Amino acid sequence: MTRIIAITNQKGGVGKTTTCVNLAASLSATRRRVLLIDLDPQGNATMGSGVDKREVELSGYQLLLEETGIEQIIVNAEDAGYHLIPGNSDLTAAEVQLMQMEGRETRLGRRLQPVAGNYDYILIDCPPSLNMLTLNALTAADAVFIPIQCEYYALEGLSALLETVDQIREAVNPGLEVEGLLRTMFDARNNLANDVSAQLLEHFGDKVYRTIIPRNIRLAEAPSFGAPILKYDSASRGAIAYLALAAEMVRRQKAREGDEDTQAGDAAPEHAPCASTSDTPAA
Repeated sequence: MTRIIAITNQKGGVGKTTTCVNLAASLSATRRRVLLIDLDPQGNATMGSGVDKREVELSGYQLLLEETGIEQIIVNAEDAGYHLIPGNSDLTAAEVQLMQMEGRETRLGRRLQPVAGNYDYILIDCPPSLNMLTLNALTAADAVFIPIQCEYYALEGLSALLETVDQIREAVNPGLEVEGLLRTMFDARNNLANDVSAQLLEHFGDKVYRTIIPRNIRLAEAPSFGAPILKYDSASRGAIAYLALAAEMVRRQKAREGDEDTQAGDAAPEHAPCASTSDTPAA
């Protein structure tokens, strides 16, 4: 079953795009089919995937505003290992034009419907602000993934984001849930980082991923080479951490689907007919 995840934080500089690119590559390395959508006008996820945002002819602009088939917009970021819908500065114009359209907040969700079943995960890199692009992502998504740097203002910004998620859940997307919180750029030698990490665990419990992304030079260098960390330096601490994160996400997904199967079984009629266990037709 396809899982659509909006990766967002209204505070910039928390490793949001780094997480989008490297999580997409790591999930792909586990043989999951992944589509990454770059909805940030800065286009950093596009460049980090090895695609030049200045040369793409079709991007998120056409996805949101035109009738161009979505299959024509999707790019195979072959070196990165996943499919990509590129983003660039045209998305700024798209945001302005969306404001004049009916059904503007559900545009992305409707456009994804023809291809959603082709992927196990669709990851959406949102702008670092709550605007019409982010609203489209949150309306289309099953869940919100929140990268968070363990620093002084982190909890305050997180509270504001969770209030936004609650408002969107009430208004347009009742199924929206929090996928998880990821601690990024973590330095265990920093007392403040450890204190904030402890507060996150106390307040959000299992929603906080056990995997922690360390502050890592190789991870910071990879985008300048247009490659996920797995391609740039697969032995680095950053690469190992994102592979661990992907494995943790897959385990959570399997557990979630197992719970759903159990609930479906509990809800089945007491005398429901049993399916045959044999592949051979009855004589």
